[in-house]
Amino acid sequence: MKKFIILLCLLNLSFLTGFHFKNCLSERIANLKAGMIVMNLSLKHYHESQKRMIKEIELEVHETAKYTGISHLSPKVLQALEQVPRHLFVLPEDESKAYINEPRSIGEGQTISQPFIVAIMTELLDIQPHDKVLEIGTGSGYQAAILSHLAEKVYSVETISSLAQATQKKLTQLGYKNVHVSKRDGTQGWYGHAPYNKIIVAAASQTIPPLLLKQLAKDGILVIPLGTDNNQFLTIVHKNTKGEITQRTLLPVKFVPFT
Repeated sequence: MKKFIILLCLLNLSFLTGFHFKNCLSERIANLKAGMIVMNLSLKHYHESQKRMIKEIELEVHETAKYTGISHLSPKVLQALEQVPRHLFVLPEDESKAYINEPRSIGEGQTISQPFIVAIMTELLDIQPHDKVLEIGTGSGYQAAILSHLAEKVYSVETISSLAQATQKKLTQLGYKNVHVSKRDGTQGWYGHAPYNKIIVAAASQTIPPLLLKQLAKDGILVIPLGTDNNQFLTIVHKNTKGEITQRTLLPVKFVPFT
């Protein structure tokens, strides 16, 4: 009789555990769907503002083609810009200004980059669907969200702990399941997931951090602002199939320095 009671208890526990697991899984799926619904509803409200912003970006891309060699954005980058609600990645008091083509403060002495800069850096990376991308400087997560639509996996590092935690939570809630954020020193990259097909750096450095070059895969691309506070230039770096490095200076930019 005791054995029967124990067996019955174990069966009940197994059923309850399985039921709890299924409930948790269903809840996670529901939360992800809810995140997408929130984004879609939010984007409808800002649709016209976003369209104007993208037109301004395209115009600026055309005007700077002599520096970058890019006269227009590819359809996949345009689509990613259309799908990401920038107003959810700025401070609440700045939501109405989210689709102005300019950088904005996100607190902690950091900024969300100008949409044009986000677009042109993304275009320069030429991300393919199978790519693994490393981002240095997560910030509020806007660039990571753009990358999420283009790459297989995105690993993003942020030196400010509070930003890293808050942004990972937000990205997860909004359904960006292929983005992973970690609090780390950007100059060290994220060695555990290297090599990366593409690396994008959202902080200025006087030289390219050696560990980032080491973590860049052969036939990979790295985009980084190089220079001092008042003399920075967006730079594209290629590593060929032999591991040889070449770099080209593009246009003047203004980024916060590595901290």
